[in-house]
Amino acid sequence: MDKSAKTVAVGLSGGVDSALTAWTLQQQGYNVIGITMALWDGSIDMPVIEGRSGCFGPNEGESIEAAEKVAKRLSIPFHVVPVVEEYKKNVLDYFRAEYRAGRTPNPCVRCNQSIKFGAMLHFVESPGHFQGPVLFPFPVNRRPAFVGAFPAGRNAQGRSQGTGP
Repeated sequence: MDKSAKTVAVGLSGGVDSALTAWTLQQQGYNVIGITMALWDGSIDMPVIEGRSGCFGPNEGESIEAAEKVAKRLSIPFHVVPVVEEYKKNVLDYFRAEYRAGRTPNPCVRCNQSIKFGAMLHFVESPGHFQGPVLFPFPVNRRPAFVGAFPAGRNAQGRSQGTGP
């Protein structure tokens, strides 16, 4: 199958690495779609700190806007994937439990496993979101490393993923 027939979902953060990944794949003839995750629902009282951002918190809107600007600049479709409940259950609850038990939690590792390559990949694989094969790139050492190359709606074993979120 030629590259022009493939659709690539790129996790956009609004930063240089993900923007360059999307642009490079676009230049190579892929149909690129930008996706980013929405983690914040405002249910936790946290102050807005100017000039400081993270992946979770009241400044999330700025990160989503930055990712959307990249998508518009590249003229690619853009989707925000709501993963608030999954994040609370798999990352925040884990963090609290580990902290209360006197252990040092690592929320980033948990998020990568359950959200970035769990809920986000499930969204990309779900029928109805994208037509044709989908690749999900993850920047490693500033180069995209593909963690999945599945026909839309199928998992790595070729089985149907159901109806999706």
